[in-house]
Amino acid sequence: MTLSVIIVNYNVKYFLETCLLSVEKAMQNIDGEILVIDNASTDGSYQFFKKRFDGVRFFWNQQNEGFAKANNEALRYAQGEYILFLNPDTILPEDCLEKCLAFIMEHSNKVALGIRMIDGSGIFLKESKRAFPDPLTSFFKLSGLSGLFPKSKTFARYHLGHLSERENHEADVLAGAFIMVPKYILEKVGLFDESFFMYGEDIDLSFRIQQGGFKNYYFAESNILHFKGESTRKESFNYVKMFYKAMSVFVKKHYGKGRAGIFNFFIQIAIFFRAGMALLQRFLRWLGLPILDVLLLLASFYLISLFWATYIKSDVVYSPHLLWIAFPVFTFIFTLSFWVAGLYDLGYKQSRLNKAAMVSILIILSFYSLLPEALRFSRGILVVGSFTAFGLMSLLRVILVKAHVMEKLPTEDSVNQTLVVGGRRDYDNLQRLFPAQEDGAYLLEDPTQSNSAKASWLHTVNQYHIKDIIFCEGQLSFKEMLAYLQLLPRNVKAGIFAKGSHAILEANYSSNENIKKGSENWRLNNPIYLRTKNLFDICFSVFILLTFPFHLLFKKNCFGLFSNCFKVLSGKKTWVGYSLPEPSLPQLKSGIITTTSLPVYKNNLPEINLHSKDKLYATYYHVFIDLNLVKRGYKYLSDRSL
Repeated sequence: MTLSVIIVNYNVKYFLETCLLSVEKAMQNIDGEILVIDNASTDGSYQFFKKRFDGVRFFWNQQNEGFAKANNEALRYAQGEYILFLNPDTILPEDCLEKCLAFIMEHSNKVALGIRMIDGSGIFLKESKRAFPDPLTSFFKLSGLSGLFPKSKTFARYHLGHLSERENHEADVLAGAFIMVPKYILEKVGLFDESFFMYGEDIDLSFRIQQGGFKNYYFAESNILHFKGESTRKESFNYVKMFYKAMSVFVKKHYGKGRAGIFNFFIQIAIFFRAGMALLQRFLRWLGLPILDVLLLLASFYLISLFWATYIKSDVVYSPHLLWIAFPVFTFIFTLSFWVAGLYDLGYKQSRLNKAAMVSILIILSFYSLLPEALRFSRGILVVGSFTAFGLMSLLRVILVKAHVMEKLPTEDSVNQTLVVGGRRDYDNLQRLFPAQEDGAYLLEDPTQSNSAKASWLHTVNQYHIKDIIFCEGQLSFKEMLAYLQLLPRNVKAGIFAKGSHAILEANYSSNENIKKGSENWRLNNPIYLRTKNLFDICFSVFILLTFPFHLLFKKNCFGLFSNCFKVLSGKKTWVGYSLPEPSLPQLKSGIITTTSLPVYKNNLPEINLHSKDKLYATYYHVFIDLNLVKRGYKYLSDRSL
C-alpha cells in the first residue's frame, strides 16, 4: 500500500466530513487508506459517521488522549509506505497528494514534506513554513517584532519571512496540519512525543527528522485550505502561555538546561510584553472606549456652552449648577444608546454610530422640551454640542481602526445577496438543504472551464456588491474552489459547500457554532438583539408596575401579574420564551408566555408547529414581536402556573 492518511478528530464533525470528501477524491489514483481516530468527541461524531464513509477506518477513543498520542495509536494500524498526518479542518485539491508523493520520490524518499496553506479567506498562512524556536527567534515572534518586520531574515525568522511562499524551500518545521513522511523515517527517528499534549509535537518531530539525517521541505506547488489559521486562535494570551509551555518542553529536551534558562528569560519578557498589549487592547475595547466617549461628550457640551455664552448669547447667564446636572444626564443618554446599539462589543460601523447618535439627540431634545421654562438653558448648545461630540467620537473610532485596536465591520446592504458559484444541480442541492433567507437572495453563476469563468463571477461580485459567496463543489473541483478563494476581495465572506456534505464551512471560523447548518442564522445569537430583548423585559415590567391602577380594573389576578414582573426584573424569567425546550436554539429563560402568545400549558399545536414558531422567533426576532405577543397574550401575563 502506498499511502496512509491519519486524521485525529475532536468535536469538528462538519469540518471532518468535508475533509474526508476531499481526501477521497485526492486518493482516487493512489493505493491507500484513510484512518480517523476520534478523541472522545461530544458533538455527536459517532452517530454522524456511523453509517457513512465505508472506505474509512474509524477508531473511537473513550477519552481525549491528545494529538500526539492519538496519531501514534493510529500509526500502529497504518499499512502505507508513506504516512500523511492531516488535520480534520482542511480541504485538499484533487491532485495534491500525487504531487506531494512525486516530490518525495524525486528526493529519494529522504525528505518529509509540509505544504503551502491558506485560510478560509484565501490568505496565506505563515505557519506553513517555520524555523526552530531558539530563544531569540521565539522572543521576536512573541514580542510582535516579527509582525513589524515580516520580511526580515532576522526578526521574521520564526516564519521564514524572507523566503517566498510561492517556491519550494528547505524548512525546519513541518506544520502539524499536514505532514507527509515515508514511514521508514518515522521508524528510525521515532513517533510523536506524547509529553506534548497540544502544540510543539510537530516541532519536536521535525527536529528529530533533521537530527536523523533527513530534510524537511516546504512544498509550494500545491496548497490546502486550513480553516483554523493563526488569525483565528493564536493572538490570545492563552495561546502565548500554551506556546510557552510547549516550547519550554522542546528546549529542555533538545537544547539542554543552559539554553533553556536563556530561552525562559526571553520568553518571560515576551509574555510580559504581549500580556501588556493584550490588557491595553482589552481596556480600550471594553472599558476605555466608553470612558473616552464620556470625556468627549462632557468636553463637547462644556466647550460649546462656553463658546455660546461668549459669542452667541453673551447677555445670558447660564446656571453652572444646572449645566453640571444636565450635561452628565445627556452624556448618560448617549452612552446608554451606544451600549444598547452594540458599539462597545461589536466593532465599529459608522451607520450604527449614526443611528445611535440620532436616537440620543432626539431623546435629549424631547426630554428638554418637557422641562419647565425656568429650567431650560439653550437648545442650540444641545444640538451643536451633540453634533460636535458625534464628530469627535467618529474621528476617535477611525483612529482606533487605523491603529488596529478596533475592527471595522462591513457595511450591510439593504438586501444581503449571496452569490452561489457552481452548477445548477449544485445550486438546487444547496437550496434544498439550506433554504434562502427572506432577507437575502441566492444568485446563480455557472462557471465553465474557460478562462472567462473567473472574470465572470468576480464581475458579478463587484457589480452587485456581493458580501457573501458560496463555492459549491460538484461542477467546481476542490482545486478550482481553492484557486477562486484566493482571488476574493478582502471584504467578501466565503463559504465552502461540498457535494454530499451537511454544512457550509465559512471563512476563518474555527468551531461548529459558526458553521451554517440549514438556515440557522439566529438573530437571538446577536448581542444587540439579545440586549434589546432584555431591555424590553425591564421596560415592560416597570411600565406594568407604574400603571398598576389600570391593571387593578382589568385583571382578576393582579398579584400574579406583579409577581411575574418581579420574576422578570430579577432575571428568573422573560416575558416571551419558547413553546418547547429548544437546545438547538439560542438559550432563553422560561417565558411567562410563549411564541404563540399563550402560556406553555395552553399550547395544543403539534410539536412540529411549535418548533417552527420558536425557530422563526429566534431567526427574525425584533422587539416589536415581543410587544405584539404580550399585547395578544395580555390576559395570560398574570399566569403563575409555570
